[in-house]
Amino acid sequence: MPYAQGRTYFDADSHIMERPDFIRDYADDELKTKLAPIVGGNQGKTSTGFTEIIRREGHAEDKVAQMVALGDQLISGPKGYQALGAFNREERTMALDQLGFHKQLVFTTFSPGHALHHPDTDVMYGAAEAHNRAMSDFCENDDRLMGVGMLPLEDPACALTAAAQIIDLGLAAAWVAHRDCGGRSPGHDDLDPVWALLADAQVPFVLHVGGHPLQLPTAWMNTGRPTPADWQGGGENVRGKDMIALHHNVELFLGAMIFDGVFERHRALRGAAVELGAGWVPSWLRRLEWSAAIWKKEPELGSLSRTPTAIVSEHLAFTPYVYEDVGELIRESHAGLYLFSSDYPHHEGSKNPIERFEGFLDGASDDDKSKFYSENFERIFGD
Repeated sequence: MPYAQGRTYFDADSHIMERPDFIRDYADDELKTKLAPIVGGNQGKTSTGFTEIIRREGHAEDKVAQMVALGDQLISGPKGYQALGAFNREERTMALDQLGFHKQLVFTTFSPGHALHHPDTDVMYGAAEAHNRAMSDFCENDDRLMGVGMLPLEDPACALTAAAQIIDLGLAAAWVAHRDCGGRSPGHDDLDPVWALLADAQVPFVLHVGGHPLQLPTAWMNTGRPTPADWQGGGENVRGKDMIALHHNVELFLGAMIFDGVFERHRALRGAAVELGAGWVPSWLRRLEWSAAIWKKEPELGSLSRTPTAIVSEHLAFTPYVYEDVGELIRESHAGLYLFSSDYPHHEGSKNPIERFEGFLDGASDDDKSKFYSENFERIFGD
């Protein structure tokens, strides 16, 4: 009996825990010399047994058997690199059988440093191309796994080529960084061919944690006292003060797309903000509404044929964290905006995400629950 049962569940966030050569194995020889190995073992809890684990292409048979024996309790079992299917695609199919999710978006964990943020633009686009081949290969044997490619937007011509590759590989979505696009707004004319290509192919774009630096500039952490470690104890992820601002660039990026008319010009374009929380969404919608009304004399804003809320409702969706009251968010906005996610096999997804979300959805209608667990996903990503 699987963990998720009784209704259809689409999982909008899951991950691969990359082995060191995840990208380099799919890169040409020249690019390999310019890419350092992916080092994921220094991330607090995910580091346990890392050195031994990455020597293998999968877990030892006895470890696999132990995790398979967990059955519907797999979600509360080993996490990170120790999880079933963390980096082996055959194991991932076993894991999904036990998890019971109808479909699952699959992101990498540590690859953005190469494929979205590398300081050398040529290397970054080469790494993105190799990353996307690796992701396609990981997901190709199981139709339930929906691989997410990486799409840097720094160079519009290169971005168009990268978007075409994502489509040709059959990947389910294109991960873009939530920052300016090589000195441009995401609504710049130079990027319109990229959005048009994704829209025509019905491939959504996604923003995801890691698409912008997780931590605040050091000045904001300078209190004259010791700087706190992150919650995992590794000192390299999200701390309390970082969390305050984690979504700020997401609001700006998506707001710029709305105000610059991207969704007016590309009515079939869809997108989602994943693992960036959703508690900010109702207030963001209110801010978009009054900003658009007050500055409606600006040509771009005056030409919008729909309100910002209507645009968001048609084109976008958001994943709440397990500790955010999704029932309250629905009451403050509406049920068509939010997506269920497990974050498997990351610790942040918790040991029982369905139970935690159900606690917030107590009293919600079955229609609202269906939207959250499946229908909103289908609107953005298809079925």
